[in-house]
Amino acid sequence: MVIKSYKARGIVLGTLKYGDKGVIAHLLTDVAGRQTYMVQGVRPSSKGSKMALLQPMFAVEFVGLTSPKMELHRMKDLVPGMVLQSTPFDIRKSTMALFMAEVLYRLVKESEPESHLFDFVWGSVAALDALEEGVANFHLWFLANLCRPLGFSPDNEYRDGAWLDIRDGKFTFTPEIPSTAMSPENARILHDMLECDVRYLAEIGLNRTERASFLEAMLKYYAFHLDSIHSVESLRIMSEVF
Repeated sequence: MVIKSYKARGIVLGTLKYGDKGVIAHLLTDVAGRQTYMVQGVRPSSKGSKMALLQPMFAVEFVGLTSPKMELHRMKDLVPGMVLQSTPFDIRKSTMALFMAEVLYRLVKESEPESHLFDFVWGSVAALDALEEGVANFHLWFLANLCRPLGFSPDNEYRDGAWLDIRDGKFTFTPEIPSTAMSPENARILHDMLECDVRYLAEIGLNRTERASFLEAMLKYYAFHLDSIHSVESLRIMSEVF
């Protein structure tokens, strides 16, 4: 059996127990797109387990293995891709990480690698870990900017007071169907999120009501383009916590 190997970076989207010492791991990778891996010997009961590296939104590096006779890819030489300093120990950030992982798991299907998407997600993991202020806005920034690599970000210039027609992703003063448009208040927040350097998220001053309203508006925007957003269970938690 001819086994091909490849070096990869990946972001963990989730795992599922397989047997006593194995897991099925879902990762977004730089060279294989979203991919599913059979990983043996990583359960806590196994000596030298690396299960700690396979937590949601952890960045890893590894060697992938595949062959025509293998149903799932395998991995070896698993090591951290970046050392997270705060996310695993900050309940707000770890909650954000769970949300980000579930969104990506639901929305991104197994396909060819997409460099813009991977680079955005990898950078988002680092940005969340480094963020000191504005954490409560991070999931909104993430959803707003994830639209870009997914292909339905607004494609025209924002003007103050405009609505966003969610059908064609255009800012407009005269939405044909207001029920399918994002309100001027939420369209402004979307514009701010798209323009904001993530390091300065705290400067977008939103209260809890505004965050909840914008999150609901973004869900409608996503739902129009990607039906699977409805199955993201952690959205309710995000709206309650932040």
